[in-house]
Amino acid sequence: MARYRPSTRPGGRAPAVRPVRVLVTAVLAATLVMGSAGAGFPAADAAAPAPPPGAGVPAPGARYAWPLLPAPAVVTPYRAPAHPYAPGHRGVDLAGAPGQPVLAARAGTVVFAGPVAGREIVSVQHDDGLRTTYEPVGPVVAAGAVVRAGEVIGLLRPGHAGCPAQACLHWGLRRDRTDYLDPLVLLRPPRVRLLPVPVPWPDG
Repeated sequence: MARYRPSTRPGGRAPAVRPVRVLVTAVLAATLVMGSAGAGFPAADAAAPAPPPGAGVPAPGARYAWPLLPAPAVVTPYRAPAHPYAPGHRGVDLAGAPGQPVLAARAGTVVFAGPVAGREIVSVQHDDGLRTTYEPVGPVVAAGAVVRAGEVIGLLRPGHAGCPAQACLHWGLRRDRTDYLDPLVLLRPPRVRLLPVPVPWPDG
C-alpha cells in the first residue's frame, strides 16, 4: 500500500498545517459573538419582579384582590352574553402599563400559561371552583404551579384590541366551561340584606 507523503514547498520544507482544533475553536467563538449580539436568538423575559405593596390584600370582606396595583381604571366593563355562544364582553379591561406585574387575584393553581391564537394567557383555578384568566400576559409561571394571592404570574403586554391606554389587562372569570361572570363582583364584600322583624314574632 502506498504511503501518503505531503507535498513539499520549494526548498524541501513541508507546508504548515493548522490544527483542526484551532479552526473549530474559531468557529465556536464567532457563533457565540453572533448569539450575544442577538442574531436570530429571541430575548427571554426578565425574572418576575417582587409584588408591589398591598398585593393580594382584598377589601374587607371581599374574597379576591385586584390583579393590577394601584387599583386600575375599568376601561371596558363586563357585558353578559345572551347565551353561552352569543356576543358579549366576557370579562373586564383594566388600564395598565407595558411590563406591569400581573398578580394572582387569589391563591390557586396555574392550569394554563402560554399562547392561544396569538395571545398569551394565564389561567388560575381557585379552591372555590372559579377560574380567573389574564391576557395578554407574558407568563413567569408554568402550568401546575401553586401561586399565592398577590403573586406575580406575568408581565402585561401591550396591544390589546380597543384599549385606549398603553396596555390593558383583560381579566376574565368563569365557572365551569361556558358560565362567564363579572370579575369585579369578586372585589366587593358580600351584600347583607336585613329583613324586617315580623310582628307578632312567630311562635317556636
